[in-house]
Amino acid sequence: MTRLSNHEAFDLSGRTAVVTGAGRGLGRAIAQRLAEAGAHVTCADIDPATADDTAALITSAGGAAVGRTLDVTRAADVEAVVAEVVADHGHLDVMVNNAAIINDTTVLDTTEADLDRIMAVNFKGVFFGCQAAGRAMVTQRSGSIINLASGAIDIPTPGLICYSAAKVAVAQLTRTLATELGPDQVRVNAIAPGWIDTPMNERHVLAADGSVDPDKKRDYVAVRSRLSVMGIPGEPDDIAFAALYLASPAARFVTGIVMRPNGGSTMPI
Repeated sequence: MTRLSNHEAFDLSGRTAVVTGAGRGLGRAIAQRLAEAGAHVTCADIDPATADDTAALITSAGGAAVGRTLDVTRAADVEAVVAEVVADHGHLDVMVNNAAIINDTTVLDTTEADLDRIMAVNFKGVFFGCQAAGRAMVTQRSGSIINLASGAIDIPTPGLICYSAAKVAVAQLTRTLATELGPDQVRVNAIAPGWIDTPMNERHVLAADGSVDPDKKRDYVAVRSRLSVMGIPGEPDDIAFAALYLASPAARFVTGIVMRPNGGSTMPI
């Protein structure tokens, strides 16, 4: 292996990436960091306005990006986005399966519709992304697939059974696919974030009119911060930089791992 400089190790110039759920939160931060490293990023989201907003933020900062509408529960649509990238650029180098939804129900209160919806987005959506990207990357014998799991895979969390079960499935999918695609030089890894201050978590701090109550949010962030042994909340860039590493040449020998940027909130052996 030719020795790379620090810059070369994290340089994504000339590479392409697809980020699902790129319209806000972790997806937006990941898309921005990949673009800053030189990748052309397809910002995919079920909400076309937010997908375009993320792409606009990237291009206004001098990066390369396009917004695409994508419902990850539709396998054909995921295949179409990947096919478009390969047709336009000749290759797909990074696939970040980030799109997810969440609900708050106990095991006894969960309906079949609740379970089906969470699994459709949070597991099947990742599965379809892995399939579409994996097929393209096997052909070119290179690529990095990054799946978003969760700290909820390590600890039982009352009220999050659907979400945590889907994320456990994502972690196992990641390890299995890494073993299947490794001989074709395709790397597959997962990121299991701890608590991160994102719009998804603002459902706990809403005022009566549906807006975010700043006092409630301040108190909630303080409580959640104490889950970290460092006593600080996670920020989207903490996850985005993890994704950048896994996407980059710096991680050429890394596959099948579940990376846990979580401030020490879980420490599995």
